[in-house]
Amino acid sequence: MKNQDKLPITEERNEKSMNLHEMSPLEIATLMNAEEENVKKAVQVALPVIAQAAAEIATTFNQGGRLFYFGAGTSGRLGVLDASECPPTFGADPEMVQGFIAGGDRALRFSQEGAEDDPEAGAWEVVNRNIDGRDFVVGLAASGKTPYVQGALKKARCLGAKTALITCNSQAPLLSLADYKIVVEVGPEILTGSSRLKAGTAQKQVLNMLSTIAFVLSGKVYSNLMIDVKPTNAKLLDRAVRIIMAATGSSHQEAKEALKTHNNQVRASIEWLTSNKKG
Repeated sequence: MKNQDKLPITEERNEKSMNLHEMSPLEIATLMNAEEENVKKAVQVALPVIAQAAAEIATTFNQGGRLFYFGAGTSGRLGVLDASECPPTFGADPEMVQGFIAGGDRALRFSQEGAEDDPEAGAWEVVNRNIDGRDFVVGLAASGKTPYVQGALKKARCLGAKTALITCNSQAPLLSLADYKIVVEVGPEILTGSSRLKAGTAQKQVLNMLSTIAFVLSGKVYSNLMIDVKPTNAKLLDRAVRIIMAATGSSHQEAKEALKTHNNQVRASIEWLTSNKKG
């Protein structure tokens, strides 16, 4: 096989699972758990560039820019998931972090396998969202060659945006389109080519780090508390009260009353209680 025809590592067969169909449920679970150890090691290697990218994303936020994720299949779903968690967790405007998947929202629930082969769709989404030099675009592609992601990254770079690629293939063709090359090479999956497994875990970990670090650096966290959390249900209201108590040393009743007075805004409640205690 010629070098250019070599399969990406995400498509190679895992020697440890050649008899997968003959294994017991416990044996399969044990193997899968053991293989996940490769995720920790791969992410460890990538930590420096992850930190650099996250710091740049924080700068992007502080200068009024936005963060975009582009991916297909599992990669795309993970990007949309991370983006959707930012408003309730950090009080971010929904426009601040956006995730896009090849095939559109329907692909979140139903597989749209052919959609990932269209680079123009990725490029169109970049243009449609008015992405420019103030923004940061992250491509997610386990194999590192998804055409939809290629189109998005290429167009984003042309428009001056900073770019990153999260991939599980150190030979990924799309690395050339990324300012930040985040490679988490977890090795072949136990189910050949099923990158929803280790590759998915690794990409989720990287996304967790990028968004969390960026928002910490942007002042959305005090100590280890989510001071801009949006308490939109009973569980989050209870958490908001506990956050206020922890940050100010106030009683449960004081925290609850402050939250009510300040329209469920945790940060404002903390600032008010802190100011009153100093006074």
